[in-house]
Amino acid sequence: MASYAIISLGGKQYRVSEGQKLLVDRLPYDERKAFHPRVLLTGGDGGAEIAPAGAEVTARVIEHVLGEKIRIGKYRPKTGYRRHAGHRSRLSRIEIEAIGKRAARTRTAAEEPAAEKSRRPRAAKPAAAATATAEAPTRPRRSAAKPKETE
Repeated sequence: MASYAIISLGGKQYRVSEGQKLLVDRLPYDERKAFHPRVLLTGGDGGAEIAPAGAEVTARVIEHVLGEKIRIGKYRPKTGYRRHAGHRSRLSRIEIEAIGKRAARTRTAAEEPAAEKSRRPRAAKPAAAATATAEAPTRPRRSAAKPKETE
């Protein structure tokens, strides 16, 4: 059982453990919805494994919040130039619920026909259709020379 994992969210990497809460850039998931971020590494008990097959981290979005207000001021002396702006980052507070192996998924009867259809080879295009596009008629080029004047 892994005691920690490194996950990737929004182009950043986080070291997480079960029960941990963190603030990350705004996520596209609704509040109180669970999701599975990409797992880069799991570790614990004296060892680590890079990109393990079947490893899964379950996280839940607790709430969407605004970050602390940042004030930006520009000033140039003796010219009267002053500009003020502000910014509040949009963040999501998440909680790591579980770190473990992905559950084995069994196929249902509804998925079987769809899987069979995707394995069928596609019919090849007829050779006549391929050559017709290659021999498309071209327009004659216009002459770049000016027409001669007649007297």
